[in-house]
Amino acid sequence: MQVQDTKLAGVKLLTPKRFGDHRGFFSESWNRRTMEAAGLLYDFVQDNHSVSGEIGTVRGLHFQSPPHAQAKLVRCGRGRLFDVAVDIRKGSPTYGQWVGEELSFENGRQLLIPAGFLHGFVTREPDTEIIYKCTDYYAPECDGAVRFDDPDIGIDWGMEGTAAILSEKDEAAPFLRNFDTPFQYRPA
Repeated sequence: MQVQDTKLAGVKLLTPKRFGDHRGFFSESWNRRTMEAAGLLYDFVQDNHSVSGEIGTVRGLHFQSPPHAQAKLVRCGRGRLFDVAVDIRKGSPTYGQWVGEELSFENGRQLLIPAGFLHGFVTREPDTEIIYKCTDYYAPECDGAVRFDDPDIGIDWGMEGTAAILSEKDEAAPFLRNFDTPFQYRPA
């Protein structure tokens, strides 16, 4: 497993090794011992799987607040997506900054997003599947969102000429400047 840092401390790009032959490939998408050896101590309790039928489907920017905050390990099971994390930890030197990575079935990459970050993605191919592990169970009372197109965050979604397909929840999400984050930055 290759583990790479991103420009946001704690957000990691993971690339599992693939072992292939004429039948296809095998890959370990998660191995607790390997991750603990890399200093990544996560206890995942829930796996989620969603499919987005159309190119330009945006889901996010989402978070789950304490006491049910979630870290996520995100991968693409089919198709291609652009996955984004945004730092929303009050007092963080990178507050409001984002990082994005293309995840696809072909590249096998995964994005590890700690609690205290917004998460969202846009699909780049039809029928794209996203599969992700969470460190806490879904709690609707802790569910929240920030606008995906917030100009103060300035994410380049790479959607030139494509209108975003959004849920009602995501259309109604507040801007970051109107959002009181429940997360606090704690330097290492």
